[in-house]
Amino acid sequence: MKSCGVSLATAAAAFGDEGKKMAAGKESCESKEGSSCLTAEEREALGGLDSRVFGFVRLHEDGARTKTLLGKAVRCYESLILKAEGKVESDFFCQLGHFNLLLEDYPKALSAYQRYYSLQTDYWKNAAFLYGLGLVYFYYNAFHWAIKAFQEVLYVDPSFCRAKEIHLRLGLMFKVNTDYESSLKHFQLALIDCNPCTLSSVEIQFHIAHLYETQRKYHSAKEAYEQLLQTENLPAQVKAIVLQQLGWMHHNVDLLGDKATKESYAIQYLQKSLEADPNSGQSWYFLGRQSIDKSEASADTWCSIGVLYQQQNQPMDALQAYICAVQLDHGHAAAWMDLGTLYESCSQPQDAIKCYLNATRSKSCNNSSTLAGRIKFLQNSSENWNRTVPLTPVQQQVHSWYLTPQKLQHLEQLRANRDNLNAAQKLILEQLESQFVLMQQVRHIAEISTGLHKGQSSHLAGPNDEQPPFSAGPAQYLQAASTAIQKQTGLQTLPSNSVTQGAALNHLSSHIPTSGGQQGITFTKEGKPSGNRSLVPEISRHVGDKPNGSASLKGLSNHVQQLMAEPVCSPNHGDSTSPNVQISDNPQVSALLVGKPSDSGDSGACDKVSNFHSTICTKTNNSFASSPSSVISTATPSPKSTEQTVTHSVPSLNSPHSRLHTLNGEGLENSQSSIKTDLPIISQKSGSHVIPSMSVSIYSSSSEVLKACRNLGKNGLSNSHILLDKCPPPRPPTSPYPPLPKDKLNPPTPSIYLENKRDAFFPPLHQFCTNPKNPVTVIRGLAGALKLDLGLFSTKTLVEANNEHTVEVRTQLLQPADENWDPTGTKKIWRCESNRSHTTIAKYAQYQASSFQESLREENEKRTQPKEYSDTESISSDSSGRRRKGPFKTIKFGTNIDLSDDKKWKLQLHELTKLPAFVRVVSAGNLLSHLGHTVLGMNTVQLYMKVPGSRTPGHQENNNFCSVNINIGPGDCEWFVVPEDYWGVLNDFCEKNNLNFLMSSWWPNLEDLYEANVPVYRFIQRPGDLVWINAGTVHWVQAVGWCNNIAWNVGPLTACQYKLAVERYEWNKLQSVKSVVPMVHLSWNMARNIKVSDPRLFEMIKYCLLKILKQCQTLREALTTAGKEIIWHGRTNDEPAHYCSICEVEVFDLLFVTNESNSQKTYIVHCQDCARKTSGTLDNFVVLEQYRMEDLIQVYDQFTLAPSLSSSS
Repeated sequence: MKSCGVSLATAAAAFGDEGKKMAAGKESCESKEGSSCLTAEEREALGGLDSRVFGFVRLHEDGARTKTLLGKAVRCYESLILKAEGKVESDFFCQLGHFNLLLEDYPKALSAYQRYYSLQTDYWKNAAFLYGLGLVYFYYNAFHWAIKAFQEVLYVDPSFCRAKEIHLRLGLMFKVNTDYESSLKHFQLALIDCNPCTLSSVEIQFHIAHLYETQRKYHSAKEAYEQLLQTENLPAQVKAIVLQQLGWMHHNVDLLGDKATKESYAIQYLQKSLEADPNSGQSWYFLGRQSIDKSEASADTWCSIGVLYQQQNQPMDALQAYICAVQLDHGHAAAWMDLGTLYESCSQPQDAIKCYLNATRSKSCNNSSTLAGRIKFLQNSSENWNRTVPLTPVQQQVHSWYLTPQKLQHLEQLRANRDNLNAAQKLILEQLESQFVLMQQVRHIAEISTGLHKGQSSHLAGPNDEQPPFSAGPAQYLQAASTAIQKQTGLQTLPSNSVTQGAALNHLSSHIPTSGGQQGITFTKEGKPSGNRSLVPEISRHVGDKPNGSASLKGLSNHVQQLMAEPVCSPNHGDSTSPNVQISDNPQVSALLVGKPSDSGDSGACDKVSNFHSTICTKTNNSFASSPSSVISTATPSPKSTEQTVTHSVPSLNSPHSRLHTLNGEGLENSQSSIKTDLPIISQKSGSHVIPSMSVSIYSSSSEVLKACRNLGKNGLSNSHILLDKCPPPRPPTSPYPPLPKDKLNPPTPSIYLENKRDAFFPPLHQFCTNPKNPVTVIRGLAGALKLDLGLFSTKTLVEANNEHTVEVRTQLLQPADENWDPTGTKKIWRCESNRSHTTIAKYAQYQASSFQESLREENEKRTQPKEYSDTESISSDSSGRRRKGPFKTIKFGTNIDLSDDKKWKLQLHELTKLPAFVRVVSAGNLLSHLGHTVLGMNTVQLYMKVPGSRTPGHQENNNFCSVNINIGPGDCEWFVVPEDYWGVLNDFCEKNNLNFLMSSWWPNLEDLYEANVPVYRFIQRPGDLVWINAGTVHWVQAVGWCNNIAWNVGPLTACQYKLAVERYEWNKLQSVKSVVPMVHLSWNMARNIKVSDPRLFEMIKYCLLKILKQCQTLREALTTAGKEIIWHGRTNDEPAHYCSICEVEVFDLLFVTNESNSQKTYIVHCQDCARKTSGTLDNFVVLEQYRMEDLIQVYDQFTLAPSLSSSS
């Protein structure tokens, strides 16, 4: 990876030159301006300090000297920057950002990082910069942007020394976003890493256990918690919080036993928790909560809970508790006095006076004289008080749309238990979600009113010119947030259903930034509107000069020092205990969600993937290849044409005009065109290094390639991507420009009608289907033209053939094809949930038949009764946003039925050989036929058994391969298709709706797509019709009638197909998602088996071979240098490609296998990065070699461009 500095000699020379310049005009370094110059010793000390030591350098304990040195360095840099008038090397700003980050001056760090980004075209090579930027985003709770920055660090440098810290934070952020699968994966990746971390392994294990609890996997959570308690030398705080969680679960979860037993265990666990940590306010709260639930609530208990809340600086929660107490007992003097104290502390003397008066009227009041004096004092000073004391959250005007912390917690409670809610609870959920959306919109408008900084060339920005959102809005948001962010020492807990940002970051935070005042972040407009955004916003520091009277935005620190948990709350306790008062079970509900970045403002990404054009991705004076033909450039416009059409094509990252930014109102020219002033850049001692470039082209021989790879050593290990070394990480495409007019958003579906066999085998049919301009093609009448016996795939035949064959079942709600409603029928949503189970073909056939009979019975009943609309009819007849009649009917969809066994399904598979070659399961022109092993559902046939309403949610095929789908009948299917160019837009919509585009189940809202100018092909597939889905096309399907379908994937031998497959392979890697198609393995097999005459396709495949050959050579050399033996293992016929058992990336040639699995012949494979994280010296691993280097060299050399048929003729 790229280092942030230059050599010490250069730095010293720079200081010397600067000193001479200063001496020429004024006094030398003895002057006031030069007094902050750094000595050689200080520069040496600073050389090892960057973002990677964040959290490991204690500046407030024994690191006072380091803090002083960092402060001096910042002053020196800032002074020299002013003298140079901003015309400095980009690395200078990167170091300045690192130093400010270590000093926890986040606004300055962000500003410096922005300047570095604006000056450095290949900023993405600098892992330390991306990591520092991610930490700043994380601090400001800008999770969307932090996730992107952290993912890019892991992409460009999988062996990054702080990968464990990144996985830990990603786990927490994905947990907040309810992406539990991704959260668990990152927690597990953090757990296996043996590198230093700011959290211990037991604390990470606790987070995994708590994640299970949050998912309502209570038995898994209980098992994980109990396993933690068996750990030797378990820290007292961890033990206390584990016992606390177990106690709360036993109190709250019905699945853990009968009520009496559960309550007994709950009390025991909570008491043991208090023995381990007597100061745990949460355990005391839970005991009180358990007492309330058990004995019909007590004013004394609620009053005590209010005191606990107030002590923990949670005024809103304390307020609710006190209100409960006085409503249960209006004469409770202590509660009235405590409530008065709360109002007084929140600068509301009039309310405090009323409470004190109520206390004096109580018979139990024994200090009336003291209260009378206090009341008189408040009455006399209230006017002056109101003028001098700022407002607080309790005093804010609470609008109808404003969700209190209790309502936020209740909202998350209901969301987490969405599938088990009754009708009343579902209605409440919809109301709360509507209020929440409005609250976010109001906040987003407030942010926009401050102006948006419009930079260029960003890939971390939204589709509608969104900036990374930060809180700069109304005071109530900042103040509400501050009540949740101010942390106590020791362990605290939050209910697991409260998945606010604050709730998650409590797990990592124990520190408040030391800078005083409100650190505001604003954005300024500049330049022309563009789809490309600045990676980092600029900082406006004028707000920071305000006195620290008003509640400030104290963002969460990135120090991972404190363990927090969120106990699960029962839905039954979410409602108010007393009339008109909504009480939350959350003892520490955070109002931080109020300040959560709007989903509509932080989703999406910018530029379309440009993976095969080095001149766009790199500086023009540092090209990759020795000849232009060695760069795969035909798929992307040239830099010149890009500049002219920047709004609808890939921007040139090396354009001198593409990186103009302003700072403090002054224009900054691109660094390449500016006159530089030499400055004292610190030489970094770290292992960060520049990704090596190779001076060979794809037309070089293998010997030249290997010669160029010599002695790259570790530098060659960190970048294992097929894409060009000098291209940035992949990103979703922006929406095509110019947008289509509204009358073009419902295009006709390309359809071909076949009359006979000759039509089916007519070559132009193949060309039409694979044409990238046709995202989908419907081949009508195929079965009839080819005389296919579709009866072989009928339910009756399937039962007769293999009635016990396994069927995966998805339980879904019956919905109209063009809409997707929440379970209550009150709101259109994108989320499309289904429960997974398994059955047999025979049992599903019975269900399919009974469903048909039930439908006939309903039809007969309708005929004999007066006309009334059924649920389905009422739903289908109205596409407006009005509420639908619910609840919806439940249906079962039989999916992913494997027909790969040619012994079981011989007749069926043989029938498919009648198809034209380009759509067959196996053919020489199908890339997937060259894998050499089975990938279920891709190069094998899968069957789907459907009843009306069965849904296949929105998706692209694995690795963007084409797909073939034949409707067996007897019913129809309705299809919705979006061209590949628009998948970035759908990805944005998924992010806005808190969904994972690759992993979640989603059903697009057609109204949203229409407003976003996304064209949608919509058509009916009748029995015998074949649907060809082209490479990368997004689609979703719903059965109209009772039918079966068969489907498989195809890989046409085209440059477009290969390019899209590689792009998705890399995007999957960035997103930590497994690629079902092993593209490296496939590329080598293609080189062995196929003669390629298309120059574009040849260049792409050849480059992949070049890249992998380099990696294999450099890895071998590194292992040999380290004295690690490589053991020959070879490959067997039909052996699948291998994936890392930890991170699921493809592992080619050299397999890192644990000693134990090697001896047992189980071969648990690791990639070299995960192996090194598990064992830094690889002592516990053996390295197995599957290919001889000579064999790879031979394949590489023999893979040449074949003459085209036209030229040969």
